[in-house]
Amino acid sequence: MNDNNNDLPPLIETPPGRYRHYKGGEYEVLGTVRHSETLEPMTLYRALYGAKGLWVRPAAMFEGTVEIDGVPQRRFAPA
Repeated sequence: MNDNNNDLPPLIETPPGRYRHYKGGEYEVLGTVRHSETLEPMTLYRALYGAKGLWVRPAAMFEGTVEIDGVPQRRFAPA
């Protein structure tokens, strides 16, 4: 295994904090991690409701937009 971090692709880092999903749920971003096989940046976050489970989502998707009634908006916006 090569431990040289210079070989890693750049991270898309999601700043830690509270976010609201476009459907209304609130989440806490804990940090940005890498997929162990693909090295893809993943956003690690926790639901702030229900069982409060931990989740990961590709960072590019977390930071992405969705179109609602023809209007683009962030999938997750800072709360």
